[in-house]
Amino acid sequence: MNQVRNYQKELDKIIENIGAAGECAPTLFLHSCCAPCSSYVLEYLRQYFRITVFYYNPNITEDAEYRKRVAEQKRLIMAYNETAAKRACVGYPIEVVEGDYEPGRFFEIAEGLEDCPEGGERCFACYALRLSETAKRARAEKFDYFTTTLSISPLKNAAKLNEIGEKLAEEYGVAWLPSDFKKRDGYKRSIELSKEYDLYRQDYCGCVYSHRERVIN
Repeated sequence: MNQVRNYQKELDKIIENIGAAGECAPTLFLHSCCAPCSSYVLEYLRQYFRITVFYYNPNITEDAEYRKRVAEQKRLIMAYNETAAKRACVGYPIEVVEGDYEPGRFFEIAEGLEDCPEGGERCFACYALRLSETAKRARAEKFDYFTTTLSISPLKNAAKLNEIGEKLAEEYGVAWLPSDFKKRDGYKRSIELSKEYDLYRQDYCGCVYSHRERVIN
């Protein structure tokens, strides 16, 4: 029987080695799906990495919804940086890069998978779309690591996300940072931070299919 991997412990080991090395913090290109999910991840990882948030989410198929979510992401990062500066908090400044908004690419990978249930093959193809763009940009900008905030959600498949990330790491030559950010009450903390910063918390992933499923149910 295959042993279930503990991605949090794998991340702990990497962080431990970073601390032991005593060198400048490594760079991390962090794909973010939204401000609420990134809130805990940024609070946690900025102590160890120089983070650039990559907001690339072509799955958000309504323009107004996309604009609202990306604005919240930028607002949160600005607030984090301002708060850290005022309070002399531990952690490096956070940068943000907005990717192209191209929902057409999402509809291309979703073709034939429109009726898949939420959390199935359509979602896996969407993970791969967003992470492949992240890995490509991470290589071009010479980042040390890349990863995604997606694993913080109880509705997202952490094993599949890590599987895709590791394959892309081999393809693009950039180290994948293993994660299951919902561990250690990460998801609970994200809810607390969302309240603290008054963040817009959406109730569907962003695509027209998840929106349809939400309405039906």
